[in-house]
Amino acid sequence: MKKNVGTADKVIRILLAVVITLLYFTHVVSGTWGIVLLVLAAILLVTSLVSTCPLYAIFGLRTCPLKKNK
Repeated sequence: MKKNVGTADKVIRILLAVVITLLYFTHVVSGTWGIVLLVLAAILLVTSLVSTCPLYAIFGLRTCPLKKNK
């Protein structure tokens, strides 16, 4: 898959994943919502590490700059 997640987007996704994880492990969020948020945190982390977001691809979005051909 082509990369469609830019640097700023990656940083935001990683920060959100860390915050959600901290909220879960400090018992601020628990139960079903906690599990759902942990899954969301994992998805955010993975998509930031691989620089590809399937939802962005579906909707034709990209937050990374296009590379120019030389």
